[in-house]
Order: sequence, then structure tokens, then C-alpha cells
Amino acid sequence: MSIKSKIKKFTFFPSKIWNIIVKNTHSIITEENVKFRGRIYFFGSGKLKIGANTVINSGVVANPVGGNRTTFYIINGAQVEIGENCGISNSTICAANGITIGNRSIIGGNCCLYDTDFHSIDYRERQNKPDVGIKTAPICIGEDVFIGANSMILKGITIGDRSIVASGSVVTRDIPPDQLWGGNPVKKIRDLM
Repeated sequence: MSIKSKIKKFTFFPSKIWNIIVKNTHSIITEENVKFRGRIYFFGSGKLKIGANTVINSGVVANPVGGNRTTFYIINGAQVEIGENCGISNSTICAANGITIGNRSIIGGNCCLYDTDFHSIDYRERQNKPDVGIKTAPICIGEDVFIGANSMILKGITIGDRSIVASGSVVTRDIPPDQLWGGNPVKKIRDLM
């Protein structure tokens, strides 16, 4: 074993203990061979299911491309399902309704998936505690999707199989399968097939 791999193994050891505690104190179900590289953060009482052979990078040691950790914020009994053979790096996933990520999909560094507006758009409803006018809608990401670093996926969005979202995009509308989209707001760039 090289010195570099020994250092990495030593660096991730405290994170492994942290992740075992997080997994056992929340509703997190993992299939075989799921890897957490770095500390994950989980808030809320929702459910998280992670498919086999998925890798979740959390922290600059795990993946220095952007963001500083992976956070799951799952509330209101929402459920987040991540398929098999996926990769997520230093991203934030917030669900108040539900988020599904298909098999073999990749989410780049510092991405945000929000299935909720967090606050009402009506200022009068925002004054109420709790704010009851919050809109939510599920996010569905297909299989073999690649979401580039620093992108944001908003509520109610469906991204079709094998599509790509360019880095730095804000996805405000559905993306069909086999297409490349990018920008703020996101626009079609070209077909992939």
C-alpha cells in the first residue's frame, strides 16, 4: 500500500464512524457496496435509499472539484431514492416531496436539488409561522444522466434518460431524453443521439 493510500485511509476513518452513526440514527437504507467518502450530513425525518455500488463524495479530500460536503435535507416524510452505480460529489439534496435519481447517474460537485420553494411566494403567507403556502413537486432524474458541477435542479423537474446538464445551469423546465441542455435558465443546446 502506497503512502498516499495510507494517508487517505487514515483521513476517512473518523468519517466512517460518523457515517455509521448518521446511518443508524436516521432512515437511511443502503444496498451492498455503497461508499461514503467523507462525512455525509442528514437532516429531517424523511427516508433515504441508496442503490448498490453508489459512491457519495463529501468533503474536499473526497473530491476537490467544488462544494465542501454532501448534505441530505429530507422533511415532511419525503423519500429520496438514489439508483445503483451512481456518483454524487459535495452536493445538497433537499426533499419535502420526493426525489428519484436513476441508475448510473452522476451529479457533479456543488449541485443543488430542491423539490421545494422553502418559502411561500406570497409575502402574507411567509409572515405565518409555519409558512403553509410552500409549493413542492417531485424531481425525477432518469438513468445515465450527467449533471455538471454547480447546477441547480428545481421542483417538479424531470430529466430524461442519458441527458446532460451543462455546468452552472439552473434547470427550470423538463429535459427530454438524449439531449444536452445548459444555461440560466436552462435551454436546449443539441441532441445527443
